[in-house]
Amino acid sequence: MKLDATKYELLNPSDDKFLRDTILSFILAGRDAISSALTWFFWILSVNPQVVTKIRKEINTTLPRTSGQKRACYDDDDSIEFLNKLVYLSGALYEAMRLYPPVPFERMSPVKPDVLPSGHKVDASMKILIFLYALGRMEAVWGQDALEYKPERWVSKTGVLVEEPSYKFFAFFGGPRACLGKHLAMRVMKMVVVEILQNYDFKVVEGQKIEPAPGPILRMKHGLRVKLTKRYPLKEYKVL
Repeated sequence: MKLDATKYELLNPSDDKFLRDTILSFILAGRDAISSALTWFFWILSVNPQVVTKIRKEINTTLPRTSGQKRACYDDDDSIEFLNKLVYLSGALYEAMRLYPPVPFERMSPVKPDVLPSGHKVDASMKILIFLYALGRMEAVWGQDALEYKPERWVSKTGVLVEEPSYKFFAFFGGPRACLGKHLAMRVMKMVVVEILQNYDFKVVEGQKIEPAPGPILRMKHGLRVKLTKRYPLKEYKVL
């Protein structure tokens, strides 16, 4: 894996501490943030079955079939191309993270005195908290349907993924300290979703109390219990 560190020149990307912190970020994000995002995503799918149908349709029309029963693998350029074509799935994941960001808040500090667009004056001694959970639900930012789950808001009329500016969709942060593993995280989540939805039907166990647990990672307070049922007949696809 190659790391583009050109935008981190001021942070001395060849320094051992920088490399250590970068690796640690990959490990933590790869475990905690992704697991949180997928938990909320599958719960959202359970109450929006029409989205499951659309995702499966997109997968079926994008992943080539073959004459033999084979499983798709994800270790070459063809697999990356396949995952990149899953525009609706990308939108569905983005929309879930808009409403339930894996990291619900972020703390920042100005490097020098400045004035925010709101008119507030800030300086280097201040700590600024950005609440992503609230930002993703603001009507002033996302419109009157801000509380509704609509993957379609991420798909343009031409079928291309809408790339919102980072200051609006802040799930991967922005600027020089934007998430290094954004593309890796999206790829991993897509692979998990494809494998589960193509091979299993799932149903959330009734009677659970769904609520977030406050913390640096937006987990479900009581976890999420689901029932998985093997799908038949098995689908046949080309090995990527």
